[in-house]
Amino acid sequence: MSAEREVIDLDEHTHQPAESGSATPDRRRARRWMRVRLVAAFVAGVVIGGVGVSELRDSREERQRTASVSLVAFPSSGSGGGSDVKGVLQMDGQLAVINAGPAPITVRAATGQGPGVLVRDTGQSQQVRPGGTGWIDVKLRLECSIAFGSEPLSMRFSVETGDRQIREVSYPVAFVGSVWQRRAELPCAHFSAG
Repeated sequence: MSAEREVIDLDEHTHQPAESGSATPDRRRARRWMRVRLVAAFVAGVVIGGVGVSELRDSREERQRTASVSLVAFPSSGSGGGSDVKGVLQMDGQLAVINAGPAPITVRAATGQGPGVLVRDTGQSQQVRPGGTGWIDVKLRLECSIAFGSEPLSMRFSVETGDRQIREVSYPVAFVGSVWQRRAELPCAHFSAG
């Protein structure tokens, strides 16, 4: 076996020694740039990750805001009145709905039932901005002998939120002393006298 050794021609300046104990300036520069790139990539990752987490949190808060429903309702007007059954008054009315939540809502349906009282919306949706009031047309059916108890009327609302979800919300509506009771007193007195 012949052992060949590398021969270095000392007249040529382009060759590097076969084994070098230290890195060349180009190699050191390349390593330094590699470190700078790695640090820059790490910093960019931290910044992008922080922005991403912040955006995710903002998005979650926005979804919660648009999904929340808070409302207040009360009788606002009543009119007409007639009967097809003795002692039962049917009349038209309006229910004021105040949007106490942070996002617009659309009230799709409103129904209420209590002892001797039945309230149903007329089927028209009402969009209500935050802090705004919408008026829902309703039909009332009142059994004059028992309709004016002391308990509030439990109203259920079907509400569409900003995220296009339908939520069911309940709210107790004060019926006793309301405009609906005042409008029904005279016709109900007439029914009981007749």
